[in-house]
Amino acid sequence: MIDVVGLGPAGVDLVTVGTLELLAGPAPVWLRTARHPAVDQLAARLGDHDARGPGRFETLTNTFDGLYDQSSSLESVYEGIVAELLTQARRHGHVVYAVPGSPVVAERSVELLAAAAEVEVRVHPAMSFLDLAWVRLGLDPVRTGVEVIDGHRFVEQAAGRSGPFLIAQCDDRSVLSDIKLAAEDPPDVEVVILHHLGLPDERVDRVHWNDLDRGPDVDHLTSIHVPALSRPLGAGLSDLATLVAELRRLDPWKAEQTHLSLRRYLEEETRELLDAIESYRPSTGDGAEELCDELGDVLYQVVFHASLAEEAGWFTLGDVVRGIEAKLRFRHPELEDPTAVTDDPVEAQRRWQERKALEGRPGSAESGGGTAGPGFDPADGT
Repeated sequence: MIDVVGLGPAGVDLVTVGTLELLAGPAPVWLRTARHPAVDQLAARLGDHDARGPGRFETLTNTFDGLYDQSSSLESVYEGIVAELLTQARRHGHVVYAVPGSPVVAERSVELLAAAAEVEVRVHPAMSFLDLAWVRLGLDPVRTGVEVIDGHRFVEQAAGRSGPFLIAQCDDRSVLSDIKLAAEDPPDVEVVILHHLGLPDERVDRVHWNDLDRGPDVDHLTSIHVPALSRPLGAGLSDLATLVAELRRLDPWKAEQTHLSLRRYLEEETRELLDAIESYRPSTGDGAEELCDELGDVLYQVVFHASLAEEAGWFTLGDVVRGIEAKLRFRHPELEDPTAVTDDPVEAQRRWQERKALEGRPGSAESGGGTAGPGFDPADGT
């Protein structure tokens, strides 16, 4: 059995009594990381609770901090944590796994552990950094509808939304820069930077959006609150789809077009794009403006076809985007599995062909519907 406990968002005073009892009990304790404000304070507190003598926690060295230095991705870190915890559970019968904050808030390792059917996993409630954030911000997250997202995945998770957001994992100034630059139309709002909540050096700063990455240092105990963006993140593509639908309503020629009638225009725009690619010189930028223009023309054709399909009730532009994203992720396992990364282009192409073959799409080269030459399939280069 594995008991999963949370160390709360700050000092030991925010750790539950039940968690303290489990940490002081007979089962071996593993910390996801020793980089937590409560860790240094737990030795004295556990010394008062531990019948086997004081200082048990002071000598505890079972942490997974080393995995962060050895692994090439966070996912592999979490998988390594789960594998070791299962090994320890089989060896000792019962272990305690302690994570920062709450075990059910942004704890991927706990998700993976709970999915392991070979052991019983008991997750215990704990306070998270969110509880302190709502108090400091003076807002009700249910009433305001604030969304909690990961700063490292801001573009992906905030796509199509305008806020309000509470953005966690703002552990580096570069993360704040990426968030700031992601807004197509920078909002004229103040952003609240929440740093080391619940600790003696707690800081709550209000800065303008343009100064988001120019303030004091940040770390893994920093999050930010954004009340609203001027436009939903990534609104440009959505706006284009709305424009095409409006033109279909107002322009009689566009209103009568079909997928078949538009085929000639797609072929024409594709040829012009290929010509622009031939003329483009990346080293000097010559032809860049023409290439950008031709890419826009082809994109317009894609959006037009998606608009026709949406009117017919079959799929939307969002489905097209989600479909190609899912396909890319399936055909490129190296995105999640660092062991699949290779420096050999031939090996990368072989693996890509294998993944594509697993899809079993009729007419594909892998299912006998064609021949595959060297390199990526020119008809499907994803």
